[in-house]
Amino acid sequence: MSQTAKTDKPTGPDVIKRFLRTLDGSPGVYRMLDAENRVLYVGKARSLKNRVANYTRLQGHSPRIRRMIAETASMMVLTTATELEALLLEQNLIKQLKPRYNVLLRDDKSFPNIEVTTGHAFPQIRKHRGRKGQGQYFGPFASAGAVNRVLNQLQRVFLLRNCSDSDFEGRTRPCLNYQIKRCSAPCVGFITPEDYRASVRDAERFLRGETTSIQEKLAQEMNAAAEAMEFERAAALRDRIKAMTNVQSAQGVNPQGVPEADVIGLHMEGGQACIQVFFIRANQNWGNRDFYPRVAEDMSPTEVMEGFLGQFYDGKEPPRCLLLSHGVEEGDLMVEALSERAGRRVQLLVPQRGEKHELVQGAVRNARESLGRKMSESATQARLLDGVAAAFDLPEPPRRIEVYDNSHIQGSHAVGAMIVSGPEGYEKSQYRKFNIRSEELTPGDDFGMMKEVLTRRFKRLLKEDPERKSDLWPDLLLIDGGAGQVSAVRQILRELGVEDVAMVGVAKGVDRDHGKEEFHRTGQRPFALQRNDPVLYFIQRLRDEAHRFAIGTHRAKRAKALVANPLDDVPGVGATRKRALLQHFGSAKAVGRAALSDLKAVDGISDALAETIHRHFHERG
Repeated sequence: MSQTAKTDKPTGPDVIKRFLRTLDGSPGVYRMLDAENRVLYVGKARSLKNRVANYTRLQGHSPRIRRMIAETASMMVLTTATELEALLLEQNLIKQLKPRYNVLLRDDKSFPNIEVTTGHAFPQIRKHRGRKGQGQYFGPFASAGAVNRVLNQLQRVFLLRNCSDSDFEGRTRPCLNYQIKRCSAPCVGFITPEDYRASVRDAERFLRGETTSIQEKLAQEMNAAAEAMEFERAAALRDRIKAMTNVQSAQGVNPQGVPEADVIGLHMEGGQACIQVFFIRANQNWGNRDFYPRVAEDMSPTEVMEGFLGQFYDGKEPPRCLLLSHGVEEGDLMVEALSERAGRRVQLLVPQRGEKHELVQGAVRNARESLGRKMSESATQARLLDGVAAAFDLPEPPRRIEVYDNSHIQGSHAVGAMIVSGPEGYEKSQYRKFNIRSEELTPGDDFGMMKEVLTRRFKRLLKEDPERKSDLWPDLLLIDGGAGQVSAVRQILRELGVEDVAMVGVAKGVDRDHGKEEFHRTGQRPFALQRNDPVLYFIQRLRDEAHRFAIGTHRAKRAKALVANPLDDVPGVGATRKRALLQHFGSAKAVGRAALSDLKAVDGISDALAETIHRHFHERG
């Protein structure tokens, strides 16, 4: 059941008192809205009437809550059957609506896993992010870098392949990984399926923490090889044992009494918070990640921790145990919610002694040090933004700077890129890439590309936020170019009805020398900054970051095009059949020109599939 009460002018406790009359003791979720219907706060309640009654007076609350009550012009309520449903709904709404007065987790990307594929005689070991399929998964790891380090060592120890199935099927000789002793070359039959599967089982046991038995097994095999005077094999086994030891030592903390847990340490200082999460799986440390949730100065550690847990594990499977530096008010309810998500019992512990306590204190120490560095960087960033405002005559320091760049090779595989910077530094979750779609552009037409990018960017902004209530509108645009580019971009924005966004063109200047940049603004003379001006270095770094992102996006697009094969789009044609077709006809182009009777003559291609292939190439367009 949904209820809404809204008034145009009155705000504060009197509004909430009138709304309170419509409530009963049901559990549910309430939303507090301001005069412009923006959500101020989302909360849950075992009894909506009792909970909302707390807001009918200003006394007895922190300054933050008093401000929230004073701004409240209307409320919305959604009742639920249980308090658990209310908790889950509350966290979904917080992530969706991002209310101003809630704890808000700003960086909530998925975490990578290691996947051992199934359905193949020689399984592949690889990094995996996203929805899980039929393979065996181990993780999560804190970052792609942590996964890559472990994969690199696993290849050295167990010699498992990391190539795709199509590459595997197409090889006729070993690749470089075999030459550097990181693969056993199953693609060309240098290892039997039985021996390879044994290596896969050893790798899986290692990822489950059964390292001692594997090292003992390898040591026995090394000694047996040495006694049989198979010295080359003994040396290879010695190298594998050494590589395994390196993996364990690189992991740092490897707790003996904690097989599976997330260790979560919180430190708050100066109205800011940092939360460090360490991932412990199979008695091994699989990395850590820091988070900086949006908090207010008067929020308690308990409130911040509860808000973090609810949002962090929304869509993620929690481990069997969470080791926390601070407890939460409704621990039993949080345990019930996390256990329901995991499909098994989840523990919440705030350890006071022993190994678990040491792990938590290590996480808190990391959080404290990370927050110190972050606050120092933020202070420096604030000074730089003040300098930008002074240099470009802005009314106030910009909170969102957007920098644009293009990348292409003579017009091919053209992409546009946008990076974003603000008080917190680079906001990489806001980066955007634009595949240049227009077929009317002259190859290499940078003006045309920039017009397409900016048109698409601001049309979308105008559609999604015409009243500019969100923080997605830029305060400053930086364009790579001089007066001509600035004039062209200004005309583009004028056509879209956007004339109040500050814009600066950054030109290379005399001799295109790094450090002699000229800055161009509409209707004003170009100027330069002193070579040792920190603002100049800041602008250079922004431009270089945009260039890096644009080039990386372009290279990825070009690499994808280089390996693309027309046969990849044909339904029913996998790696084996593609290989048979290419061996029979010599190229994908020849397959596309082949007659139906010739396609039917290929081994492994049924009559029905031959008709599908023929139809795919002859009935398109």
